[in-house]
Amino acid sequence: MARMTSPDDSGYLDLVRDQVPLYDALQDAAVAAIPFQPSTVLELGIGTGETASRLLRRFPAAEITGLDSDPDMLFKAREVVHEVSLARIEDPLPDGPWDLVLSVLTVHRLTDEQKQSLFRRVREQSKALVIGDFVSLGGDRGKTQVPGQAYPDTAEELAGWCDGEIVWSEDDLVVIVADYRA
Repeated sequence: MARMTSPDDSGYLDLVRDQVPLYDALQDAAVAAIPFQPSTVLELGIGTGETASRLLRRFPAAEITGLDSDPDMLFKAREVVHEVSLARIEDPLPDGPWDLVLSVLTVHRLTDEQKQSLFRRVREQSKALVIGDFVSLGGDRGKTQVPGQAYPDTAEELAGWCDGEIVWSEDDLVVIVADYRA
């Protein structure tokens, strides 16, 4: 397992791309899948703000609030968005309503029960959910290698739990969109 460098290190993004070879394609697909122009966005697991940067290029007027459990990540994300909070996604979400809840490469850290609880809370407080993450293909198939605990499910399970649909997949990565406006 590679050493996880600080998000301020110039090699941090290279390390992530080594662990997730299709990282940029996943990021692009997640942002492209956003079903409407959001005004308010809650990003779960904002990390260094890479997804937020891409979202703001597409929707410059969006106001993004980012959550992450790693203070070093939040320090870096503050360069991209103004509102960040140290929080775990297992905890209650900040008060909504949110136009969009977005999460890229975060949900796999949750157990099945935690994922289902999160999706219920998101549905109560948002108009849409976009998830970009890695999933189980069965066995040890797939190119994504993440350090630490991971609980990947199948894409179909994730989509079912959040009442969403799979809109992009490549290798062991997927983007799922749940539009709750109807």
